[in-house]
Amino acid sequence: MEVTCLLLLALIPFHCRGQGVYAPAQAQIVHAGQACVVKEDNISERVYTIREGDTLVLQCLVTGHPRPQVRWTKTAGSASDKFQETSVFNETLRIERIARTQGGRYYCKAENGVGVPAIKSIRVDVQYLDEPVLTVHQTVSDVRGNFYQEKTVFLRCTVNSNPPARFIWKRGSDTLSHSQDNGVDIYEPLYTQGETKVLKLKNLRPQDYASYTCQVSVRNVCGIPDKAITFRLTNTTAPPALKLSVNETLVVNPGENVTVQCLLTGGDPLPQLQWSHGPGPLPLGALAQSGTLSIPSVQARDSGYYNCTATNNVGNPAKKTVNLLVRSMKNATFQITPDVIKESENIQLGQDLKLSCHVDAVPQEKVTYQWFKNGKPARMSKRLLVTRNDPELPAVTSSLELIDLHFSDYGTYLCVASFPGAPVPDLSVEVNISSETVPPTISVPKGRAVVTVREGSPAELQCEVRGKPRPPVLWSRVDKEAALLPSGLPLEETPDGKLRLEHVSRDMSGTYRCQTARYNGFNVRPREAQVQLNVQFPPEVEPSSQDVRQALGRPVLLRCSLLRGSPQRIASAVWRFKGQLLPPPPAVPVAAEAPDHSELRLDAVTRDSSGSYECSISNDVGSATCLFQVSAKAYSPEFYFDTPNPTRSHKLSKNYSYVLQWTQREPGAVDPLLNYRLSVRQLNQHNAMVKAIPVRRVEKGQLLEYILTDLRVPHSYEVRLTPYTTFGAGDMASRIIHYTEPINSPNLSDNTCHFEDEKICGYTQDLTDNFDWTRQNALTQNPKRSPNTGPPTDISGTPEGYYMFIETSRPRELGDRARLVSPLYNASAKFYCVSFFYHMYGKHIGGVGRIWAREEGRASLSEVLR
Repeated sequence: MEVTCLLLLALIPFHCRGQGVYAPAQAQIVHAGQACVVKEDNISERVYTIREGDTLVLQCLVTGHPRPQVRWTKTAGSASDKFQETSVFNETLRIERIARTQGGRYYCKAENGVGVPAIKSIRVDVQYLDEPVLTVHQTVSDVRGNFYQEKTVFLRCTVNSNPPARFIWKRGSDTLSHSQDNGVDIYEPLYTQGETKVLKLKNLRPQDYASYTCQVSVRNVCGIPDKAITFRLTNTTAPPALKLSVNETLVVNPGENVTVQCLLTGGDPLPQLQWSHGPGPLPLGALAQSGTLSIPSVQARDSGYYNCTATNNVGNPAKKTVNLLVRSMKNATFQITPDVIKESENIQLGQDLKLSCHVDAVPQEKVTYQWFKNGKPARMSKRLLVTRNDPELPAVTSSLELIDLHFSDYGTYLCVASFPGAPVPDLSVEVNISSETVPPTISVPKGRAVVTVREGSPAELQCEVRGKPRPPVLWSRVDKEAALLPSGLPLEETPDGKLRLEHVSRDMSGTYRCQTARYNGFNVRPREAQVQLNVQFPPEVEPSSQDVRQALGRPVLLRCSLLRGSPQRIASAVWRFKGQLLPPPPAVPVAAEAPDHSELRLDAVTRDSSGSYECSISNDVGSATCLFQVSAKAYSPEFYFDTPNPTRSHKLSKNYSYVLQWTQREPGAVDPLLNYRLSVRQLNQHNAMVKAIPVRRVEKGQLLEYILTDLRVPHSYEVRLTPYTTFGAGDMASRIIHYTEPINSPNLSDNTCHFEDEKICGYTQDLTDNFDWTRQNALTQNPKRSPNTGPPTDISGTPEGYYMFIETSRPRELGDRARLVSPLYNASAKFYCVSFFYHMYGKHIGGVGRIWAREEGRASLSEVLR
């Protein structure tokens, strides 16, 4: 076996980076995880291809000082035209088991308050291949000139995929094509965008009765395997046919057991039967089995359309529908309509009068109505007429018309609605006609036109209706277009005229309309009134919290402002320092406009006056607090993360040093800095190294530096940095530093790699070899690797030390290669040296190690280093 290690050499110019100033954010998106491929499409945008169900990992690498904050957002892919915002505030965006609908363009926005934000994007293309669906259609046409019938069969194969699938049709095991068989035609229908392929069997022949397979493929993109579906075409192949055991409209009584059978009368292959209900699912307790639908003890809510569908992928599905009507009646209402011709709104002798009666019933047209007067059946005459289906009233409404009203027509009229012969209780409604029967009026009780309540409490809006009979009251919103009531309805009926609201919120404030209904009373123009609801809520203030820094001896002005509230005024403002009440600020003159803020002035910041200040603002409903933290302590340092090659490792040792750089946030806001307190602690250890770093005249944007030494490879460390002024300790900043081996040093001799970092010094696995190298140490090595292979440790002799390893045992074969490709190195010197430690153990290892060199831009390996 030959094992080849490839080393790339190139001339690289050396760039110097200016020292520490504030810099705007810059961003770059890199990918990780299980991406299939990252490619450039025809408009030069980055496209990240991933298989559905895999894990998406995108990382936004940022530079800039202070350290930029990263935010991920997304525009939707083809599955939706809406904008979706992930609001992920993290440099790494990770989506487990990504779905096709999560494809689209992802944006990384990095900003640090310096300059304009940096925005980069990448388009995520989710690849998938669903199971194909094969349907069969056939046509029979007469060819009268030759007196024969031509039978043509279409096999239609459809699949959802990304990228578009490639279709292969087979008869048995033989692939079909136009050129090999004149009896077939393969084409893509219009407007299917590569999702469908049709196999047309022209003028069906005996050999066409066979098994047909539609194989779909995305050419192994993302490792997605091909999929296939097979259909056997015979001379008995036929679409499904159905019939029902009942009529298409089935009327039953509540409480009965309903059974409907859906019978197959044709279809080959044997069709599958399925019952569905619209709207909504099948009723609770319903059982659909082998084409039989059973509904025990049917209720009115079970009414609706029940669909039996038979499918066998031949022709169109067969469908039969039963309209199940369960007899029921509810909501009996009446209307009193004065003489319409004379446009009267009152009952007057000598004028016409119409009484109407209606119920909501199933089936509506089967309802019968009967009228009674004073307990006896109403007798029809020239002046008393009963009509049905008045065009001005709801369908199936019964009306009793009184022509030329006489005094003798006064009395109590009863309308009874029933289902003859059905066990459904009758519904009735009673109307009294007399000289006291008058149309309604509506008004708001005195003192109730404006209702003021506090947020979260109940409220009651009231309108009074007078008249006989008194109709229900309908409530709606006035001041908001198409606004809904708190119940979620645009209109709400109240029998007593009172609209009761629970737990009112500020968005319920506004004007409400009450109006009389045109049913269960006079059928005249509605009377209406209005009620104003005011919802009071506690104030909202700013700032809710503010950090105030100032040098010792300097004055400070604290301001707490009222943003909103109901009522929108400050009733009182109370200041406290460390919980203790302070004297009130100077009062505002009476003639002055009511203030929208409260201020407190500190003549000088001292150690004694430093601390927490609270301003509590009240508007008689509640209060809100502004919190100020006043001090002269220094702001935290701002670590600099863009230091070039901060790690310095030492040959043949397990120690490294780290260049720590930072700036000081707003050094001029407080007293001059005296020194920093540095604390360095190895992770998972308790002891820390503490050191004071003296400084003088620190300017804003000045880059400070300290070199941490004697750090152990490959351990990580927590670094804490605290500034000190004459006031004392300031805010501490912390960060974790990780060991990363130096990459691409200008001097080749400085590139010492211990493989302790997962990035393995910038080396990459060659994509053209047969297998890969594995990074491991004595603690992470595979326990199943072949015995007596590989070193026990790396050159350091410690179990934590990492090394790169390959195994030449099975399944490796002679000639297999594993290559590591180095980063580009500056090899401009006349002589350069490449050295490494290696371990080859075993009498029959059969491997050869080689180092190849290649200049940048050249495709072939130029020489073997000896």
